[in-house]
Amino acid sequence: MKGDKNLWILVFICVINSMGFGIIVPLLYDYGKKFGLTGQTIGILTASFSVAQFFATLLLGALSDKWGRKPLLAISLAGTCLSFLMFALAQNLVMLFAARVLDGITGGNISVAQAMVSDRSTPEDRAKKFGILSSAFGFGFVLGPALGGLLSKLGMQVPFFFAAGIALVGALCTFFFLKETKPGVEQGTTSEETSTGNNGGKATGSQQSKTNHQKHKFSFASLVTSLKIPVVGTAVFVGFLLTMAQFIMIIGFQTFSVDELKIKPTQIGLLYAGFGITGILMQLAVPFITRVISSKAVILLLSTAVCLGAMLFTGFTNALIPFAACLFIYGLFNGLRNPMLNAIIADRSDDNTQGEILGVNQSYASVGQALGPVAAGLMTAVSIHAVFFLSAFFILMGFLLTFRLKAKEKQTT
Repeated sequence: MKGDKNLWILVFICVINSMGFGIIVPLLYDYGKKFGLTGQTIGILTASFSVAQFFATLLLGALSDKWGRKPLLAISLAGTCLSFLMFALAQNLVMLFAARVLDGITGGNISVAQAMVSDRSTPEDRAKKFGILSSAFGFGFVLGPALGGLLSKLGMQVPFFFAAGIALVGALCTFFFLKETKPGVEQGTTSEETSTGNNGGKATGSQQSKTNHQKHKFSFASLVTSLKIPVVGTAVFVGFLLTMAQFIMIIGFQTFSVDELKIKPTQIGLLYAGFGITGILMQLAVPFITRVISSKAVILLLSTAVCLGAMLFTGFTNALIPFAACLFIYGLFNGLRNPMLNAIIADRSDDNTQGEILGVNQSYASVGQALGPVAAGLMTAVSIHAVFFLSAFFILMGFLLTFRLKAKEKQTT
């Protein structure tokens, strides 16, 4: 781990990438008001990013299996840089939507980063490395909003230009410092150059390349076929349910904090940061947890059970202290979700299709990110407390499926 320079370079890239996203999210509504953005259209603007990301993650993951992780990651970061520049220079609402769609398309770099970690990991340390990567994303999300608030004092466009700048830094770091991790794809070489050159029944480099491209021909049918893969399909669907539950909770958190608790924006920001920090702390504890409990499915089962209890109690709270306590407990144990699910999926994916499978997983997460806020918005018509119960319902569904995941894990083992 200490000698894995590629991992730490990737961590740095993930921090600045997620920090750029975190910088602009709290400012979207205020910035867009001058272009006619309303309380209703902000939801559509947010969903446009997730919908675009849904299609992009699957495609970029599959392409990274063919062409290598490094070029796809560099291109996607460059696209993110361009999207932030478009946002800063926007003159109308259409340009804002175009910028968010472009950012969603290039936001598929998450699955590529996960594939790079998986390429150089063993089943024993995979969960640990995914925990470090998740912590990097989480740290950027916690730091970004605070930094965006400070930069906005210099002008509303300044945070977007800054986000574009750090995305460019990420692209340059990928190009100059990150090493390719995809097996069979080496920097500065091609399949023809690495072939043995003899005719003793072996395929030539060009034949191998052609076969590889045919094998990884992209198809959206993989969204369905991946769900049929033992263990992997169940893990992907569990991830979708738990992601949807989290984004329902986020809408409930915002509305409950403002309408019920009536706390100030500064306090809301501290609560949000605390939620993110608790998740990071748990992700850093993944190495210790996996030493104590060897089964990743059991860890996921226990953490989901705690999240379910915390979310149910949140629905009954009416005061700040118990609300914050439930939120922090949920954030703490929810931090185990992605490291465990990504490790389970990667452990049971073929080396040549890991990028595509992780892309499928992220695509379903993007669907959850888009549907969650919509469902929460509809539920607020019933009551704000009902939003938390809806989130608990999806956690319960994920919890029950985790039993199936545990049973399948034993069968395949």
